[in-house]
Amino acid sequence: MRFHFSPKTPLLSLSSSSITSLCLRPFLPSAPKSHFYPSLACHVSTGGNLRMDSTSPDPSSSSSVSVDSVADGLKNQSLREHDISNNNNNMNNENKKNNGKLSLEDLNWDHSFVRELPGDPRNDSIPRQVFHACYTKVLPSAEVENPKLVAWSDSVADLLDLDPKEFGRPDFPLKFSGASPLAGAVPYAQCYGGHQFGTWAGQLGDGRAITLGEIMNSKLERWELQLKGAGKTPYSRFADGLAVLRSSIREFLCSEAMHFLGIPTTRALCLVTTGKFVTRDMFYDGNPKDEPGAVVCRVSQSFLRFGSYQIHASRGGEDLGIVRSLADYAIRHHFPHIENMSKSESLSFSTGDNDQSVVDLTSNKYAAWTVEIAERTASLVARWQGVGFTHGVLNTDNMSILGLTIDYGPFGFLDAFDPSYTPNVTDLPGRRYCFANQPDIGLWNIAQFASTLMTANLISDQEANYAMERYGTKFMDDYQAILSQKLGLQKYNKQLVNKLLSNLAVDKVDYTNFFRALSNIKADPSIPGDELLVPLKAVLLDMGKERKEAWTSWVQTYIQELVASGVSDEERKASMNSVNPKYVLRNYLCQSAIDAAEMGDLEEVRRLLKVMERPYDEQPGMEKYAHLPPAWAYRPGVCMLSCSS
Repeated sequence: MRFHFSPKTPLLSLSSSSITSLCLRPFLPSAPKSHFYPSLACHVSTGGNLRMDSTSPDPSSSSSVSVDSVADGLKNQSLREHDISNNNNNMNNENKKNNGKLSLEDLNWDHSFVRELPGDPRNDSIPRQVFHACYTKVLPSAEVENPKLVAWSDSVADLLDLDPKEFGRPDFPLKFSGASPLAGAVPYAQCYGGHQFGTWAGQLGDGRAITLGEIMNSKLERWELQLKGAGKTPYSRFADGLAVLRSSIREFLCSEAMHFLGIPTTRALCLVTTGKFVTRDMFYDGNPKDEPGAVVCRVSQSFLRFGSYQIHASRGGEDLGIVRSLADYAIRHHFPHIENMSKSESLSFSTGDNDQSVVDLTSNKYAAWTVEIAERTASLVARWQGVGFTHGVLNTDNMSILGLTIDYGPFGFLDAFDPSYTPNVTDLPGRRYCFANQPDIGLWNIAQFASTLMTANLISDQEANYAMERYGTKFMDDYQAILSQKLGLQKYNKQLVNKLLSNLAVDKVDYTNFFRALSNIKADPSIPGDELLVPLKAVLLDMGKERKEAWTSWVQTYIQELVASGVSDEERKASMNSVNPKYVLRNYLCQSAIDAAEMGDLEEVRRLLKVMERPYDEQPGMEKYAHLPPAWAYRPGVCMLSCSS
């Protein structure tokens, strides 16, 4: 499959010969299809050999070689030569006491973003257009009255070398609500733009998130700390810069739940209430109400997004230089292996065009960088599909250049398998961001990012096309591998998977519980037909004779595949249970924790966090967290949410 676009075209996208159409499209109702695809504009020819339903490409083929083949060996190299300022070389013994765990005052701050990139000459929070700058220095300003610590992550504290005893400090909630300054921090809000629901929205930026700076840990890893809900910034537009407890609990819990599922994500250090109320109209129906305010401390190696580059390219002129500066910054600090590539790596690929153009990734670091971002994004989306996660708001300002899940708003995990599921009520008219569309949306967003870099003359159209092709190949490789692992198979079986997805959709089977139960199937072809579904009786509910026959037929075929694999039942069960979680952060579980917290009971948030830290374990006594949603879970505001937070 070959992607082509013109640098004169500002919006790039796919034709109907797309990733989703080759995988989940057959199970989508017609409405989402008619909304999304007529709006797309980049052309896809079918002269190549990349298809979702094909087998994995021959690894010896040049078209299947990835920049990862070179990058993997370099990613673990030390960052010392690249981004460690002088003060980082002076970490003294006093700061390494308590087995390397530090107090808040001893955290090792760096501020490369504000030091190396252009900033706003103004430092007020008056909403305005901010030109020729990547950020505005601004202080947290949320009103606080007796803030309280709701929940925290010992795992994230460990990333920062922070002593977990610090969570018990009386002034900890003050510091992480923004009411009391954190020693060493240099707060700022980032400027970025983005496409929202496919339409260019212009300047967006951190409207209620304020980055405190970067922590360098003992492993020389760079971690940014950001307070979400800490007050107005120049990018707040008409909003108040605040966040409510409801959405903050969801973001805190899902940031950590996704990490423990093994999915790249931003993290969350802690969640505090402000002690003040915030007015929100949850459903945009003219019925606002006061809700408890809260602040989440988000943590990531970088909060740079596709939109961080788009805003400057859209303004043209001298701002095109900022696109290059931002790219150089990202490569220097977050992709140092690309800076080290040389001609000796011989990363040259034919694009397959009529003129036999060649893309040489070693001759243009920006092209290699774009390819890696495309592949990271593809791998991320494949992992989402594997666990049934739907982001809900895949705008380009919500796409991380590091391939992380970022900005948890109206997300949702599949309960009953429904490829057209969207957790976002704003997305209902066309379901642009529904579960089945996520692979195509990821590619559409990569196309916008590539267009941005072309506008700044950092990559050519051939290099942009190659990056998009790599997205398609990487997604298919990872998606097929994930589905094979979930089924306990040694290789991908297209027909078996397609029939399974069809059955799941027809009977609306719970996605998570089905795959967990599937590991109980025995590779024994002598099992009588009327007993084949016994291991799945807890997940195949209320089915008539015809549907039971359809499932029996599928299980018979599946058992044949298991027998052919030669793997023992015990070994396969252990392997499947290591990739098929028993516990995911279902929306009704979040809501139960929210309801309790709003009544002053914080223990359910903390208990739910502990369960989600071990999603693949049985956890005896916690089985209720794996139950199907109760009837009340289908009320508005639980199964589907708005962006109001």
